[in-house]
Amino acid sequence: MNTQIHPTSFVSATAKLGEGVQIGPFCCIGDNVTLGDRVHLMSHVTVDGITEIGQDSVVFPFVSLGHAPQDRKYEGEASQLVIGKNNKIREYVTMHAGTRGGNLITRVGDNGFFMAGVHIAHDCIIGNNVTMANYATLGGHVIVGDSAIIGGLVGVHQFVRIGHFAIIGGMSAVESDVIPYAKVKGERANLSGLNLIGLKRGNLPRTEIDKLRLAYDILFDADTSTLAERITQVAQTYPDQPRIMEIINFMTEESSRGMCLPA
Repeated sequence: MNTQIHPTSFVSATAKLGEGVQIGPFCCIGDNVTLGDRVHLMSHVTVDGITEIGQDSVVFPFVSLGHAPQDRKYEGEASQLVIGKNNKIREYVTMHAGTRGGNLITRVGDNGFFMAGVHIAHDCIIGNNVTMANYATLGGHVIVGDSAIIGGLVGVHQFVRIGHFAIIGGMSAVESDVIPYAKVKGERANLSGLNLIGLKRGNLPRTEIDKLRLAYDILFDADTSTLAERITQVAQTYPDQPRIMEIINFMTEESSRGMCLPA
């Protein structure tokens, strides 16, 4: 399959295009852009900076990728936006390059679905199979685990971590870290249980889900002991359960944002 470039589009002579790339009308592709095999830019797409888009990704009209970050500390340092393969990036999405304060890279994994108006700020690290609904917004340095779902109109504070398989309810403001497999919602987001639907869709065995629920109940039963004591209790009770230990490790890692807890 040959590369196709619409005559109304500008593609820098130094941009690197894979096999079968399709660039529709009125696109602008900068000097240091790399497009993988079969990437399709529909129309009115601007890709600039040191930006890489992985194979089989589809970018819809009026998307802006790889431009300078919205950070007052940014001083023009060379930084990157790296987007994995097979992503669907819908209308008016913006993804910015990294900064010196975040290892000079913003990274998006594979198989993502980013709906209209999504914003991914500088230095974010996004896992694989992530879904972000319309106008969900990530501040700088946010980390999102694999298979997380972020609802429409959600705002995530900078430096927040969102664990694997977590789901964020629409219109939530997320100011604190969200443990893996959790469900959070609310104007100021609170933990509201496990993402049971996501766990079932992920084909986790029922016995494993039941153990996750028991561990969750111990961790967030605030009447029994301190959170630190409950974390120790769960770690000692379920050392052979990797998903539970993933939650424990997540909760004990250093973080500047604290932990999202039940109301």
